[in-house]
Amino acid sequence: MDQIVDILTHYKNVAVVGISSNPEKDSYRVAKYLMEHGFRVIPVNPNLSSWEGLKAYPSVSAIEDKVEIVDVFRKPEAVLEVVDDALKVSPKVIWMQEGVVNEEARQLAEKHGINVVMDKCMMKEHIKLANSQR
Repeated sequence: MDQIVDILTHYKNVAVVGISSNPEKDSYRVAKYLMEHGFRVIPVNPNLSSWEGLKAYPSVSAIEDKVEIVDVFRKPEAVLEVVDDALKVSPKVIWMQEGVVNEEARQLAEKHGINVVMDKCMMKEHIKLANSQR
């Protein structure tokens, strides 16, 4: 748990991979929440040119700015490719959302000194943290 608290309090630049333009989708709701709570969201989806007025990128490695957290909303089998691409920008954290588990991707990220959170929702963890600080 301490690792999650550390991540949520120290890192603010979040590349949201698999972000959707559909407000009904989890990736949209979580990204919107993060944005409203002080995180800098960097949308990543090759099918979008922008999201909520922000420039969207086709991949993590295409992002020009510093990426601290790569928040992954993709099927588990697609995560290894995302991590491989993300290694080019040296993020601090690979965060796989609820239901997203890929051991091979975790091992690859950790081998490169990147922290990994698997099968947890960044928004839910942030809410827990905020509630614990009241």
